Amino acid sequence: MTEPEMSAANSERLVLALKDELITIGIPPRPTVLQSIEREMRQDEPDYSVLEKVISLDVGLAASLLKIAKSPLFGSASANVTTVKTALQILGLKTVATAIAGLSLRKAFANVPNLERFWDASACVAQISAWLVTKVPCSEKKIRPEEVYTFGLFRDAGIPVLLANYSDYLDILKVANAEANQPFTTIEDEELGVNHAYIGSKLAKDWELPQEFRSAIEFHHNRGMIEGTEAAQIPMASRYFIAISQMAESFHQQATQKSQTLEWVKLGMACLGVLGITQDEAAALFDQMIAEGVPLRPEF
Repeated sequence: MTEPEMSAANSERLVLALKDELITIGIPPRPTVLQSIEREMRQDEPDYSVLEKVISLDVGLAASLLKIAKSPLFGSASANVTTVKTALQILGLKTVATAIAGLSLRKAFANVPNLERFWDASACVAQISAWLVTKVPCSEKKIRPEEVYTFGLFRDAGIPVLLANYSDYLDILKVANAEANQPFTTIEDEELGVNHAYIGSKLAKDWELPQEFRSAIEFHHNRGMIEGTEAAQIPMASRYFIAISQMAESFHQQATQKSQTLEWVKLGMACLGVLGITQDEAAALFDQMIAEGVPLRPEF
């Protein structure tokens, strides 16, 4: 490499490093309630009463957790779930930690305007994902509806970060949504030098979410990581999270004709391969979802 080429390469690395640093500054800190849950999880005998007090300090968070614990969407639907402590006992600490992370996400970006439609779509995709996991379970690992729900909320968490940092990001999103061939994230990389999937994985890491979540968030637009030789680089559970949420998103778009993208056109066959179902079986699942009245509006 010649000296001018080395200088150009160093300059590009510096620009990317500075951009990455700016984005990192825009990632909200991990909520203190998650730190409290993790602290109790490390105890030999976690004190559920302590956690109940911590969670109950946030009335909205506590109410949403109770809804999750007794929702038929998550297989419980128990009228006896009337306290946060009972919800903790039913769901388990690990599930509660991921659920609260997802519920805290919207609050963390309260200062980013014009995101109502984004949050609603994310919540709907999460709800449909939670329903789908009961119909198309992961072949290698038991994955609970609550986990898939939380992943659905977190999958596109990098978008609010980029919206907060780039005034023209909405225009870039429109171009990426309409792109029929190139990966969604390639459009972002070309325009910004960074993409929402990468930023979302950094947020998930900072919030100490499971590695399976982080990998799925980082590569949810990457067909090579869903199928083929590259797929072995990430856990099967990560590929499952990607596939089930992409199908849920396509179902939501098909049912509502809103927030349209071309991601299922690009990734659908790869996702069906991970899930082990055919196009006809996916179409039957869509019809079943409509027949059963799975929520197409956010409930939590």
